[in-house]
Amino acid sequence: MSEPASGDAGAGIVQSLRNLAATLVALLRTRFELLATEIEEERIRLLQLLLWAAVALFFFAVGIVLLVILFVAVFWDSYRITAIVTLAGIFLAAGVGAAMCVRNLIKARPRLFSASLEELARDKDQLTRP
Repeated sequence: MSEPASGDAGAGIVQSLRNLAATLVALLRTRFELLATEIEEERIRLLQLLLWAAVALFFFAVGIVLLVILFVAVFWDSYRITAIVTLAGIFLAAGVGAAMCVRNLIKARPRLFSASLEELARDKDQLTRP
């Protein structure tokens, strides 16, 4: 009579281990799917950022070139050197400002994989609770 009881207990342990393994696999799959989603969102965000930066850069460049030509043409006879130096100073200041904006954008980006890391921390807390 003791043999069937130990056989049932052994089968129960094996089934519990299978259930645990299935749960862990499902948990890992969910976390990897979340990670893949975050990577895709970051890729899309970076592509949008690059696209809008390129569009803005193109239109600003065309506008600035036309303004420079106009400005120098207006002051060609009397203050051509002053006009060119003034425009050079303005362009240098704008370049410094743009570089500072880029630096701020890079620093302000969200932490990569933050949602995945939060979920893994919650999982760890739940597994380590008594």
